[in-house]
Amino acid sequence: MSTHVMLDIETMGNSSNAAIVSIGAVVFSPVTGELGAEFEEVVSLNSSAHYGVIDASTVSWWLTQSEDARAIFERDTPKSSLKDALLELNQWFADLGDKKDIQVWGNGSGFDNVILVNAYKAARINPNFIHWNDRDVRTIVEMGRSILGIDPKATLTREGTHHSALDDAKFQAKYVSAIWQSFVTPTQAEVEA
Repeated sequence: MSTHVMLDIETMGNSSNAAIVSIGAVVFSPVTGELGAEFEEVVSLNSSAHYGVIDASTVSWWLTQSEDARAIFERDTPKSSLKDALLELNQWFADLGDKKDIQVWGNGSGFDNVILVNAYKAARINPNFIHWNDRDVRTIVEMGRSILGIDPKATLTREGTHHSALDDAKFQAKYVSAIWQSFVTPTQAEVEA
């Protein structure tokens, strides 16, 4: 049986080797929408910059975000080294079960999962998940819009802080689950037919 994990990272760039400043993940059931075990780690920018790239336009963008979102950069916010954060995430994945059964969802086929894997490579750590189990949030959102005519990403009430990795992961899990469920539940048009 597969375990679905929604991943979200916050970075200081948008390249495949961007410096990661926070990692959030949540186990979820796309069939029921139920959320489970959570993971959240804020990463020291100094440590992350050692392994990844900082982009000036992304730094400027962060300066325009809410005070709550920027709180991860405050001095009194506990931070881990990138290596420690990746090792803790690996342990969290290991606690979920066999890595062959873990499906990791990320927002975009070339963003969250790719950047995380590249960070693992830079830190010389093997990730506790397998690349062929990558799942793409943006693809299922487009399928919901184009095939089903629904957009729960736009219509669901969002909770938490925008650009908090864990809060974003939870919201992404909710709208992916809503789309998933719509594929297996008859639409109103099908019921009326």
